[in-house]
Amino acid sequence: MQQVAQHLRTGTVTVEHVPAPTCGDGMIVVEVVRSLLSVGTERASIQSAQQSLFERARKQPQQVRTVLDMLRRSGLRQTIAAVRARLDAFRPLGYSAAGVVVASRCEEFAVGDRVACAGAGYASHAEFIAVPKLLAARIPDGVGFDDAAYTTVGAIALQGVRQAAPRLGETVVVIGLGLIGQITCSLLRASGCRVIGMDVRSELFDLARRSGCDAVLPSDRASIPAIMHLTGGHGADAVIVTASTPSNAPLELALAAARKKGVVVIVGATGMNVPRSPFYEKELDLRIACSYGPGRYDPLYEEHGLDYPYAYVRWTEQRNMAAFLDALARRTISVEHLTTHRFSIADATNAYRLIASPGGELVVGVLLEYARKGSQPQRVVEYPSPPKPARSGSIGIGVVGVGSFAQSTLLPLLRQLDVRLETVATRSPLVAHSTARHFGFRRSATDMQEVIADPNVALVVCATRHDTHGACVCAALDAGKAIFVEKPLCIRAEELAEIDRRVAEHGERVMVGFNRRFSAAIRAIAEHFAHRHAPMTIAYRFNAGAIPPTSWIQDPLHGGRIVGEGCHAIDTMVFLTGSLPVEVVAHALPPVADGVPHDTVSALIRFADGSIGTLHYWSNGDRAIEKEWCEVYCEESSAIMENFTRVTFARGGKVQHKRFGSGKGHREELAATVEAVAAGRPMPIPYEQLRAVTLATLAIVESLRRGGQPVRLSELDPRTQSPNK
Repeated sequence: MQQVAQHLRTGTVTVEHVPAPTCGDGMIVVEVVRSLLSVGTERASIQSAQQSLFERARKQPQQVRTVLDMLRRSGLRQTIAAVRARLDAFRPLGYSAAGVVVASRCEEFAVGDRVACAGAGYASHAEFIAVPKLLAARIPDGVGFDDAAYTTVGAIALQGVRQAAPRLGETVVVIGLGLIGQITCSLLRASGCRVIGMDVRSELFDLARRSGCDAVLPSDRASIPAIMHLTGGHGADAVIVTASTPSNAPLELALAAARKKGVVVIVGATGMNVPRSPFYEKELDLRIACSYGPGRYDPLYEEHGLDYPYAYVRWTEQRNMAAFLDALARRTISVEHLTTHRFSIADATNAYRLIASPGGELVVGVLLEYARKGSQPQRVVEYPSPPKPARSGSIGIGVVGVGSFAQSTLLPLLRQLDVRLETVATRSPLVAHSTARHFGFRRSATDMQEVIADPNVALVVCATRHDTHGACVCAALDAGKAIFVEKPLCIRAEELAEIDRRVAEHGERVMVGFNRRFSAAIRAIAEHFAHRHAPMTIAYRFNAGAIPPTSWIQDPLHGGRIVGEGCHAIDTMVFLTGSLPVEVVAHALPPVADGVPHDTVSALIRFADGSIGTLHYWSNGDRAIEKEWCEVYCEESSAIMENFTRVTFARGGKVQHKRFGSGKGHREELAATVEAVAAGRPMPIPYEQLRAVTLATLAIVESLRRGGQPVRLSELDPRTQSPNK
């Protein structure tokens, strides 16, 4: 399919040929008929992307801090790889579209429904889009796709009006008569208000009158006397700022135009250096309208489809969308006059040239038009350029999931190995496309099954979110493929039972990304204790750092950080002891928020050979301290590893310090896995160890649930449970 995209490094806007999206749970796939360019927002995006990297970095200090933190923790090579992959990628454009449902995995919508869709990253300028159910609203009869394409912008305007809470007969000033400002004026007029529009561009005044303005004035302090005259000397009951500018001028103008005890609502991205005196003297009420309304930026609402109760949150973003569509259907408002330009999707680059440099043209509403295909969208794109040369004996690699870790670590390392990069799949069409181009894959797709079904793929590499790992492992084994899955192996005992069944049927063709045991530092410790006879004591500490409760990593559906990362420490203990864990007991600090799994945990682990290990996974420290430490003691010998860069060895009263620079073992584990698959040898880590580590993490979570009681792994092991238990 065709999709409009902006290259992150150059800022160039192009129409790319990408795989069509798949339909996830609680989502719909829509064949787009019309989409709307939000001229102000998208012009700002183009201008921002065309700035130098230095300018962009200066305006995004948080991203700079992220890069610096990665540089300190992961080293120069990995950081450069991550930044290059990030910049040599495309991002979607657009957030307001209308079309017809062609696939549905929710009860609210059926194939054939006409819908309006919202959301950056969802309602993009593309022939097909995948949208969560609460970011779509059914189009009423009598409303065409042209008008419905305005729904997202209409919902933004409506939320601003709701924040102002105007009453019949009141006077409202709207500062900024772009697209959102024009619709705001129409909504206010429909509410029975007197509307005064203001803008620095006089060419918008005639359009504003058609949108419902009783008066239009230049956006300047010189217009304040006219506002006072129109309001009997009192000032406006409310002022809604829809202008987009870094200047503080619109806000200062709003303060001057508002009456005493009036309301000022900020909708546009404008300067907010709020002067105290006008607010103090007039006792003004300053309000911010958050995009389309309640639910925006809430992953539980937008991604998981958990709606707010109607009685307590009357107007959510979806209900605002539906209300705007209803107003169109009842002819309460009209947006036809706002459409100034139309382009086909194939000609979208000219649309962006127009909004970037309009010249003397009046550019307000720009619609992209799409021809209905009448056929199923293609979820695979093949690239004409061949993959990098490889020896005839090299194996084909397919990759599922290309998040930040895959982009920065796995894919750059795989590209260095003697493999053929065949198919890459991830849910986002543009991410799949960008990844295939940057790393040299032969095909891109949005469906995991395309990777698994590819006859050229011998090894599937899974780097998806944790809740999908178990299903991916099972699907790959069922297809006769070997699989390397990033940790964890799975997040529930029921999934482990399904994997056990596949391994019994198809063989131990599973490898998990427990890379620490492959690092030079941990290998050196193993050699130091190679001739031991007594049990070991091991302490492994993570200074893991805090992660916001809103991150997907903190979502209980993904198992939590102990299952997702603490497993590395347990696998390292298994490697060093050569023994499997049998019992755990764990305690934790209270979680950072309700519903978030514990992520500051200390656990004691007992092994079958009598060894004991302590896992300290702490998220309450400062990231300036190095992340990982491992201390090992046995038979009057010691070894202390500091973040894989240095190890202190002690034996017989002598201390030796060694430095290491080969990282955490990612390259070594991938190379060992590829060699094992190519040669038909067993995987580098025995399956019994993989499942034991998985069970140990699940036992830690269970011990925490029981208030710190000991939990034997056999209590959770599917092999030891009766079918009815």
